[in-house]
Amino acid sequence: MKNISVLKEREKHIFQKGKDNFDISCEKKSLAGAVSQRACVFCGSRVVLYPIADALHIIHGPIGCASYTWDIRGALSSGPELHRMSFSTDLSETDVIFGGEMKLEKALLELIDKYSPKAAFVYGTCIVGLIGDDVESVCRKVEKITKIPVLPVHSEGFKGTKKDGYKAACDVLFNLINRNGIQKKVPQSINILGEFNIGGETWMIKEYYKKMGINVVSVMSGDGRVKDVTMASSACLNVVQCSGSVTHLAKKMEEEYGIPFIRVSYFGIEDTSDALYRVASFFKENSEILKRTEELVRKEVKAIVPGLSQIKKDLTGKKAAIYVGGAFKAFSLIKALKHLGMEVILAGSQTGTTEDYKILRGMCSKGTIILDDANPLELAKYIMEKDADLFIGGVKERPIAYKLGIGFCDHNHERKIPLAGFVGMQNFAIEVHQTVTSPIWDLVPRRLKKAKQ
Repeated sequence: MKNISVLKEREKHIFQKGKDNFDISCEKKSLAGAVSQRACVFCGSRVVLYPIADALHIIHGPIGCASYTWDIRGALSSGPELHRMSFSTDLSETDVIFGGEMKLEKALLELIDKYSPKAAFVYGTCIVGLIGDDVESVCRKVEKITKIPVLPVHSEGFKGTKKDGYKAACDVLFNLINRNGIQKKVPQSINILGEFNIGGETWMIKEYYKKMGINVVSVMSGDGRVKDVTMASSACLNVVQCSGSVTHLAKKMEEEYGIPFIRVSYFGIEDTSDALYRVASFFKENSEILKRTEELVRKEVKAIVPGLSQIKKDLTGKKAAIYVGGAFKAFSLIKALKHLGMEVILAGSQTGTTEDYKILRGMCSKGTIILDDANPLELAKYIMEKDADLFIGGVKERPIAYKLGIGFCDHNHERKIPLAGFVGMQNFAIEVHQTVTSPIWDLVPRRLKKAKQ
């Protein structure tokens, strides 16, 4: 396993701090045959829009596309759960030949009549782009009949990378916002962008802001509602959590409505505190907000630090590998793991930018491997070479960790507990501790062999 070679065309996508002296190659289409861990354009758009709970989400394409993205994020809702249902036009060979526009129109009219959604998102897939269905025309026709927004999502997979799917979703959200134009400003208000409420994080974060005295106009898109999205232009500030997925929307809103945005993270003690303080500073004309923020942070940190200190005793010196969707999440993970005494030996992302990797390089220790758009063999190679104790990633990385006989922590779509905010840091520390210190890993053959030597 340690002697796995790297494809020549992939060499510039891999950087080792202290050894290599070049700018890592990124923001390119995946190498054919490399079996990238990335998802497609369609999947990228789906993960951003999916948590809007009172909208109809229909995939215009073969049934496989719908099954692949069914319940793609465990996005929790405090009310409607229409988003948890996966609808598809189920295009067949006959539809490919004769076109699927009539099928799409019929499906939309039937579903809108049955479920009464507040809006409908129609996702275009690869085959739809190839056969040339006029999805926009169908959407306009159905919208005229049903009197609700029916929005085409141009997410044909061959258009680019998962990041292009994010952009397609942002364009749709902006379309929805722009229908109401510029709204009257809500005092001391924000939109939270890029938070998807996978384990209930949206509710925790909104509670923090409520205690601070900040009004949250909309969340895009965790526990989202169509009406809230349409009111987004009334906010004074956009707070961008998952920067890779929604920065395009934040920039468009700044250009069109003059709403500034800041990039934050709600993961880990440092970043959560920084996020809350930066929002409070934006509304500095109200001194009470900053005062309430200081009290909130002090109380929350005091509650979790003793437990983290105990966990750190067992985790100090352990090694972790990170591979996530956006590099911004990797920044927070590195800080959190260092807080627990762990060393990061590998850090990578699917959609990182040149600037992201420069920051990542500065945060990592000498010898750390930095990967862009990795594949399973590369991840396995460096995890084995660096002898990692833990792998943090998403659903596609879990099998790699277990096959290699190391612990795994899901920090992406399928987790069931909140990992954001102060309580989230505590949950993360407990999960990492339970995983890394489990006696099961002592029974892995290579560790047994190492113990005998």
